[in-house]
Amino acid sequence: MTHITPVLLCGGSGTRLWPLSRKSFPKQFTSLKGDETLFQASALRVFGDDGDVSFQPPVILTHSDFRFIVTEQLMEAGIDPGPVLIEPDGRNTAPAVLAAALHISARDPDAVLLVAPSDHVIPDTAAFHAAVERGLEAVRQGQMVTFGIQPDRPETGYGYLELAHPPEADGPAIPLARFVEKPDAPTAQNMLEAGLFLWNAGIFLFAAKDILAAFRRHAPRLMAPVEKAVDCAQADLGFLRLDPEAWDGVDDISIDYAVMEKAENLSVVPFNHAWSDLGSWEAVHRETPQDENGVACSAHARAIDCTNSLLRSETPDIELIGIGLDNIVAIATSDAVLVADASRSQDVKTAVALLKEEDIRQATSFRRDHRPWGHFETLALAEKERFQVKRIVVKPGAALSLQSHVHRSEHWVVVSGTARVTVDDKVQLVTENESVYIPLGAVHRMENPGKVPMVLIEVQTGAYLGEDDIIRYDDVYARGQGAKG
Repeated sequence: MTHITPVLLCGGSGTRLWPLSRKSFPKQFTSLKGDETLFQASALRVFGDDGDVSFQPPVILTHSDFRFIVTEQLMEAGIDPGPVLIEPDGRNTAPAVLAAALHISARDPDAVLLVAPSDHVIPDTAAFHAAVERGLEAVRQGQMVTFGIQPDRPETGYGYLELAHPPEADGPAIPLARFVEKPDAPTAQNMLEAGLFLWNAGIFLFAAKDILAAFRRHAPRLMAPVEKAVDCAQADLGFLRLDPEAWDGVDDISIDYAVMEKAENLSVVPFNHAWSDLGSWEAVHRETPQDENGVACSAHARAIDCTNSLLRSETPDIELIGIGLDNIVAIATSDAVLVADASRSQDVKTAVALLKEEDIRQATSFRRDHRPWGHFETLALAEKERFQVKRIVVKPGAALSLQSHVHRSEHWVVVSGTARVTVDDKVQLVTENESVYIPLGAVHRMENPGKVPMVLIEVQTGAYLGEDDIIRYDDVYARGQGAKG
């Protein structure tokens, strides 16, 4: 039996599915299809044993802001998390893959790695496992393998792989002739007709020793800083933080540009089954069940005389109605609405960039903010009137940090459950419909000692209401001064 170590890349903060996907909570952690998040589905796809293949616990590359989300979602999916490597900053896929390969190789130089994004949709897991097994034949011969998707349309949003000869459906690995950048529409049509081109899925299979040799040969500039970042990594509550000083010297570059486009030992496994990177709302539309008019609606959206459109409301508080629409994407969240021609859905990132320039909060953040202890949602914010109202949910057994504020006082009203509240030297239990006042400057903490989530309403008043107004004295999650929550 061959043991494969999956490497899941989930540090991205993609904007092409805004307003559902934002920097503070990107698409891989959302449930775009079914009950599982895209990250959970990706992890389950490379979990357990199948035939002659045994998948080891996955190695995760992510950002510090997502580390607790990663472990929580893995445990919800019934997967025991493997090593979670924290990138100080996103530097594209080449440094992330190299860091994972170095970390895994230190324990097992002969390890086989399956590197995959954490936000792709591949419905047929058995077919994917069969493709991995075909790739293993090439890996045993010293090849590095990438996976190519059989195209069914002249897609301009994907890069392509040109093969040395036409592929066989579910056939063996084929030598790669070259990578092709995202084409224009006429070029994409010509490539579709030629039969020698597959979509580049960005999924790789190789031996750790082979990818490290490729980095040393084709991207030597990356080796020293990434090796130092891994060697000087610090353990933190079960996570492994790559050294930030070393990471500052790492180039921002994709693995395709850094290594794969230069490697001579690269083969492609054709995959002739459903796949999507959900890289645009147009792609989400294709992956969503549609009526006879090509219309896909969520639970809180309705269409009247519409065709070829996607209507989604992500909150029961907003009913979205479309009338007479054609080729339209309309997405509503609790604090933002997107309406676009479906053919322009790749341009959503332009809108997000505009919002960032104008310092609009919705560009990057939601009203709901996830924390390792639970989450909070901003219900009202009036900085000029010097108040803010939040709904806070604390998980059973969880606790916020022991902290104080320089600029604000707080009133807490427990809605459900029981809170153990510390205010300076006093500790008390606060139950439903009871309240407590936290004076400005008081050292305080909120805990949930119960077995069900605890919910409370917090009213803040003061001259400054920012999340960074925190002096932290003790924190079970080892966050520094000024860290949120």
